Order: sequence, then structure tokens, then C-alpha cells
Amino acid sequence: MKAYVFPGQGAQFTGMGKDLYDSSAEAKALFEKANQILGFSITDLMFAGTAEDLRQTKVTQPAVFLHSVISAKTLGKEFMPDMTAGHSLGEFSALTAAGALTFEDGLTLVSKRAMAMQKACELNPSTMAAVLGLKDEVVEEICASISDEIVVAANYNCPGQIVISGTKAGIEAAGEKMKAAGAKRVLPLSVGGAFHSPLMEPARVELAAAIEATVISKPVCPVFQNVDAQPYTDPAKIKANLVAQLTSPVRWTQTVKNMMAAGAEEFVELGPGTVLTGLIAKIKASC
Repeated sequence: MKAYVFPGQGAQFTGMGKDLYDSSAEAKALFEKANQILGFSITDLMFAGTAEDLRQTKVTQPAVFLHSVISAKTLGKEFMPDMTAGHSLGEFSALTAAGALTFEDGLTLVSKRAMAMQKACELNPSTMAAVLGLKDEVVEEICASISDEIVVAANYNCPGQIVISGTKAGIEAAGEKMKAAGAKRVLPLSVGGAFHSPLMEPARVELAAAIEATVISKPVCPVFQNVDAQPYTDPAKIKANLVAQLTSPVRWTQTVKNMMAAGAEEFVELGPGTVLTGLIAKIKASC
């Protein structure tokens, strides 16, 4: 069985999508339609923007979504997924590729999600950090021990790699405790704020209204969602999980294990970069 996976924020690079635009009339038409929907030329920023341009949340999220979904669409009849999943933002790509969202609705939701997250970041200055070399439960215990600040486990990327999210003081305090507990490294991430934490609550409320107003259809295959790493095809449940996703952790390790248990033998990453391919190799090696 074949599983298609889609990356999240952080996979972007200057020049992303240019090869698709130049080599496929279908891809070119979709990119031009995206420029119209967004009201600015995202293709200019994707193809020739600086790293700083691409780091803006309002640009990054639609850019990664477009590269991912257009990659799937240009495969045509070759794109026959038995299951899909995406990491954070990538979940919207996975749903769109699997037919649960139209291209237009998927892009519009991703753009609204990016704007809402940007606003939430500005309300509460916050950050994230990658913790390498500690067991999940140790990271969780340390986060729970810091009671005067917000800090939570946000991305379970692979065994021995968890991203924590929270206030700057919370991340700093947790980082010191994690180093003392034996973490190999605690790496601050260059992100706008504390994604997948309670600090995203204003964005969750804003996005909930947009998701509720959007038609979600039954996808052509099960989509494994971040909040609980389970497969879904029911539109109402997919909607609820998408809303919950903003303030809940991304359970990527468990998602990949569950996809393998469901029969996934081949994983294909669609979108910029190969971050997920690397994580999946580490998850497989730990099984």
C-alpha cells in the first residue's frame, strides 16, 4: 500500500515550484489561480523571494501548500493514494490532495490559518525549540513541571526528537532542565511563535469559523490526522480535528506507526524538501 505525506512550515526554499510552473501547463494554471485567490503574486516570492520573504507565515504556509498540492495534481492518474497524512500545515495539503477540500477552499483556509496564527504570535511573543535525545515522557514531565509559564510538547517528530512550544521564558526554563536531564541538544527554532500550544487559542477560534463555513467532502482514502494519529474519512470529524489541531500537538511518530500498521509499505513525500522522509526512516528504524 502507498502512503503520501505532505510537509509543513519550514520546508520552504527559494525557487520552490519553479520547475513545476515551467514544465506543466496544469501547474502553471494552478499557480496563476493561486495568485488571484491570494491577491498577491506568491509565485514571485516562491521563485525569486529571499529566505526572509519566505519565512513570513502568511507566505510560507500557502507556498508550502501550493508546492505540495500542485505536485500531487500534476501526477494525474499516477496519484492513487491508499492513505495520506501531513505534518501540521501539511494536513491541509493531505486533505486537498485526497479530495476532501477543493484546491480553492484548501488554499483559502491555509491563507486564513496563516493570518490567524500571525495575529496570535503578535499577541503573545513566544517561540519553539527542538529537543534531541530525550524520551517523550521525560520531555512531557519537564514541561509539566514549569507551572509559572506555558511550555508544552508540540511536535512528536520521531523517537528522540520533540519540538516544544511556549512562552520565551518557558522554553528557556524547560531547555535548561532538559539539558540537565541529558538532552543532547536544545535548538531554538526560527519561527514566529508557539505553534500547537495553548497560545494559539485566538487563532483556533478564528479558524474554527472559517472551517465550519467550508464544505469538506469524503476523501478518496483515509487521512491520518495530527491530533490523535488516527485515520478519518467522515467530514464532520475531519473538521473537528482540523480546528483542534492548532492548539494540539502533532503526533507524527504515532501517525507513521499507525500508517505502517494499516499496511503502508511505501511512503512518498510530496512538497518542498525531504524532511518527512528523514523522520519516517528514523521512525521505521526504531520499530
